[in-house]
Amino acid sequence: MSALFENISYLKSGNPRQQAAFRVLSDFRIMEALAGYQPLLAGTIPIGIDIESSDLDILCTWADPDEFIHHVQQHFGHFEQFQCSQMQVKGWETVLASFRAGEMEIEIFGQQRPSHEQPGWRHMIVEQRLLMQHGEDFRQQIIALKRRGIKTEPAFAQVLGLEGDPYEALLEMEIYP
Repeated sequence: MSALFENISYLKSGNPRQQAAFRVLSDFRIMEALAGYQPLLAGTIPIGIDIESSDLDILCTWADPDEFIHHVQQHFGHFEQFQCSQMQVKGWETVLASFRAGEMEIEIFGQQRPSHEQPGWRHMIVEQRLLMQHGEDFRQQIIALKRRGIKTEPAFAQVLGLEGDPYEALLEMEIYP
């Protein structure tokens, strides 16, 4: 299933928001600019559970954070609302950049581990599988919770009745078919 999401071309025939995402990513050549960093589009828009305030999340991997920051600033620093910072996220050095391109907010999340291994990607793949298993009513419950301000992983955990840290609980579901 994850192979479907590795190339953004699936967005062309998706819902209106997915089609808009494809246009923005293509028109501004965002994935091309990040090609050397294993860019993967993750989050709620690819799996159709986004709400009005959802952004495009692009996961990247880098070998040198300073070089990655320079690259991101060089290619995206001129975009509206551009910000870039470095921080620790669950023990991983992380570069986070955000900006507005056309009608979309974009967030680039880079770490020194393969994009496929980052929690954002892994969560999305589990969430897509759950959406396919549980159907449209389940999808609508998730979207309703998100509209009430609940983040994606906690929304899934609430609907599924999962205990503990919702982010870890979803990752534990990777092993289940």
